Amino acid sequence: MNELKKVIKVGIADMNMVKAPESIRTSGLGSCVGLVLYDQETKKAGLLHVMLPDSGISKSEPFNHAKFADTGVDELIKKLAQEGVSVRRLKAKMAGGAQMFQFNMMRDTMRIGPRNVEAVKFQLNQFKIPLIAEDVGGNSGRTIEFDPETSKLHVRTVNQGEKVI
Repeated sequence: MNELKKVIKVGIADMNMVKAPESIRTSGLGSCVGLVLYDQETKKAGLLHVMLPDSGISKSEPFNHAKFADTGVDELIKKLAQEGVSVRRLKAKMAGGAQMFQFNMMRDTMRIGPRNVEAVKFQLNQFKIPLIAEDVGGNSGRTIEFDPETSKLHVRTVNQGEKVI
C-alpha cells in the first residue's frame, strides 16, 4: 500500500469519497463489509463500511445510513452522483463479511458476516452495479485500501498477508 499519497480513512459504520491520486482505506473489517463503488472514467470512488445488514432494527437518532447495507449503499450512490459520477458507470469491489465467532447452535441472527455480504450483493443487484471482485467470508479480520487511479483493491487479511483484487 502506497503511503506517499494522501489516504482518506473511513471508520466503522462510516463512508467517504476520494478522487485520484488520493486513496481510501478502512480497517476493522471482521463481520463488517467494506464496499467500494468506483468510476474508472472520473477516477472517483466511495467506500462504505457496513456494520449490519438491515436498518429495520435501528432505533437510534440521529439515524446512521452508513451503518446498514440497505441504507448505506443507496446513500453512497447519492453522494457519488452529487460529485458528478454517473451511476451507470459505477462498479463495485468488496471485502469482509467474516464469521468471527463460532457458535454451537448457529442462529441466523448470529451470522452477521454472511448476512452483510448477502445484503450488500442484494443492493448492488437492485442498482444494477456489477461486482467486479470480492474477498469475503472466512474468519479473519481485514484492512482494505482502494486506489481509484488503478481501480485496485488491496486486501490485507490477518495472518494471511495481502492480495490485490
